[in-house]
Amino acid sequence: MGYSDENLIAAHLEGDPTAFRELVCRYGDGVLGYLCHMTGNRDQAEDLFQETFKRVHEKAYTFRGEGFKSWLFTIATRVTIDGVRRRKRRMTVSLNQESDCDEQTSPPLAGVADENAADPADELVRQEQKEQVRRAVESLPTGQRATLVLAYYQQLSYREVAQALGCSVGAVKTQMSRALATLAQRLPDSIGATK
Repeated sequence: MGYSDENLIAAHLEGDPTAFRELVCRYGDGVLGYLCHMTGNRDQAEDLFQETFKRVHEKAYTFRGEGFKSWLFTIATRVTIDGVRRRKRRMTVSLNQESDCDEQTSPPLAGVADENAADPADELVRQEQKEQVRRAVESLPTGQRATLVLAYYQQLSYREVAQALGCSVGAVKTQMSRALATLAQRLPDSIGATK
């Protein structure tokens, strides 16, 4: 289907089931990747993914025809925050828990390592660096992590990130600056210097 997001929402509201399926196909991988980065847990991300698209389905009538992607990530962010609050009330989270999100939905930060490393030792170093970056991103406060993931991994503009997070562009710039400063402190200098 070559329709715009706005046309697909309109068709969905008129009862066309293929329109909603097309929206899920267009944005599903990006949303799942975002949720994976936000939670660090594939199972939780998949649950939140289902909840996100359930809300998109239920709230499609509230979409005002501009910026579907930022509207969608607003919903995904709210679902994530609600999910974190529910989990905090129910149980204590292990600080030693490993991430189980796969690499297909979790691309590494630019410049971390050469993707075509032929030497097994280089591959081992690259994997270790990816893990350090993943842990550093997951350790960021929620607002900073959401800003970084939306702007970097999902490639939303600062204006779109601001819409998704319900804040000003200035607040997005501040959160991004703080996130990058924190990452610079937490990541070894050797990661940024890798060839």
